[in-house]
Amino acid sequence: MTADWQPTASFDALRLRAALNARIRTFFAERGVTEVETPVMSVAGNTEPNIASFSLPFSGRTDGAPRTRWLRTSPEYPLKRLLAAGFGDCYELGRVFRDGEAGGRHNPEFTMLEWYRLGWDHRALVEETADVINAALSLVDRQVPLVQVRYRDLYRERLGVDPMTATDSELRDALGEVVIDPQGLTRDDWLDLLMTHRLQPDFRADRMLAIHDYPASQCALARLRDDGDGQPPVAERFELYLGPLELANGYHELSDPVEQGARFDRDRRIREHRGDAVPPRDERFLASLAAGLPQCAGVALGVDRLMMAMLGTDRIADVLAFDFAHA
Repeated sequence: MTADWQPTASFDALRLRAALNARIRTFFAERGVTEVETPVMSVAGNTEPNIASFSLPFSGRTDGAPRTRWLRTSPEYPLKRLLAAGFGDCYELGRVFRDGEAGGRHNPEFTMLEWYRLGWDHRALVEETADVINAALSLVDRQVPLVQVRYRDLYRERLGVDPMTATDSELRDALGEVVIDPQGLTRDDWLDLLMTHRLQPDFRADRMLAIHDYPASQCALARLRDDGDGQPPVAERFELYLGPLELANGYHELSDPVEQGARFDRDRRIREHRGDAVPPRDERFLASLAAGLPQCAGVALGVDRLMMAMLGTDRIADVLAFDFAHA
């Protein structure tokens, strides 16, 4: 009989999680944002090349629909379908699933808080995301200030390279003593490596850092903005860090169904080239964009990461009743 049946988190940590869930729900209730539940399984999956989805076969009646169903990596598409249908500001607090992500800071199933605000852009949502985080930190008698910086300015000031115009070799040289096999790496890969290896480890633990206006090549589901000043266009997205922990990723949401479909197709071509699984496009989501997604901003926040920051641990097992190795 196995002996490793005990929880990986302390009882105090599990009670703190319950308090955090209650605090989140109170926060949004006071601001008129409605909690909803959306499907965990879908006929479509996330096409983003750097996120791997779980899939499973359904054995019951499908009336001609695909038997393969995909576990959600976020509730983004159905939440936006609700917005397009006219529901209004909403959020979901629930489990999401990502294949291949297990380790000290990752678990294949984890809790995500995702919400959308009509009429907002990504900069307005940065402020509310910081408010959510400080509401959580108040449970452990802590508050931290918010600092905002443009992606381009961060790389220029800290690394001395312009992420919008530097060559791939200049980006690679900026890694310094960090040695990475360059085989198959793209420009965005080098930018990400600079973030994770040169920038992120030095982010101060006593503040939140919101990085906004990313290179257009890293647009994901964000709108692009061209300021018309001869500078490269930017993606209206942000990432928010508390110390070195990335907690949230938000967008001024793209609403153009043609552009979104083209991005899906581009992602699928990349996945096919790599030999990865190629999930089908979410055609219902694209149809909702065609019907009319209101101007809005949305953000996904990792609740387990937030818990780790609240408890001052770098082990995700410390905030889960049972982590992947003990599930």
